[in-house]
Amino acid sequence: MRSHGVAVKVLVVDIGGNNVKLLVSGRRQVRKLASGRRLTPGRMVAAVREAAADWRYDAVAIGFPGQVRHGRIVAEPANLGRGWTRYDFRRGFARPVRIINDALMQALGSYRTGRLLFIGLGTGLGAALVLEGLPQPLELAHLSYRDGFTYEDFLGKRGLDDVGKKLWRGMVFEIVPRLREAFQVDEVVIGGGNAKLLGRLPRGCRLGSNRNAFVGGFRLFPAHVRARRRPRARAGARRRRK
Repeated sequence: MRSHGVAVKVLVVDIGGNNVKLLVSGRRQVRKLASGRRLTPGRMVAAVREAAADWRYDAVAIGFPGQVRHGRIVAEPANLGRGWTRYDFRRGFARPVRIINDALMQALGSYRTGRLLFIGLGTGLGAALVLEGLPQPLELAHLSYRDGFTYEDFLGKRGLDDVGKKLWRGMVFEIVPRLREAFQVDEVVIGGGNAKLLGRLPRGCRLGSNRNAFVGGFRLFPAHVRARRRPRARAGARRRRK
C-alpha cells in the first residue's frame, strides 16, 4: 500500500563503552566516535552533531547501555561520564529523540515474528524480549544464578577471562536454553561482540548482528508522517488578496 506522507530520516546513535556508532536512514557506512568514562551526554551530543553535520535527519534514536524507562535514562552508566539522567536530548539535538536500552534496540532490529529473546554477550550481559512485536526490556545481568554469582559473572567478559573459552561456551549452552524455556519464546538471537566466539549455537538460536541495532533504531519512528497541509484560505480572504 502506498504511503501518503513525508519520509522520516532517522539518525541512530548506538552508545557503547568503547565506541559511539552512527548511521542515518538511507546510508550504509557506519561512523564511529570514541567513548569511555569521560563521555558526558553533552560531549556526546556535540560530537555526534559534528560527525553527522553533512547528513540530513529529522529525528534521533539512541541506544543507551543502561536502564531506560518510558524513554528516560533512570540510572547513571558504569562505564561513561555523569549527567545522563538529567540531560535534555531533544534540546541538545533540536529534534525529536527516542531513547531505549541498547540491547532492546538490537532485539527490535533482530525481530521477525512471534516471541523473541535477545541475549547480548559483550563486556556485560544484555537481554531483551520482543513479544508479538512489542519490545520489553529485561534486567538479567545482575540476577543471582549460582553460588552467589550472577548471570553476567558467568556469561560476560569477566567469566570468559576467568574460565577460558571452552568452559565459557559450556555455560552459554547451559544457561541460554534454560532462559528460552523460562520465557517461552520461539527463538533466541545471540548478539554482542563475544557471540562470534561460540562457533556453533544452542538449538533454537540464531546469530545476531551489530547492524541490527540500527534497524531497531529506525523502527522506533514511523516510516512516514503525514505532510502538514496549509490551512485553506476562505473565499473572501482569497478575493481580498487579489
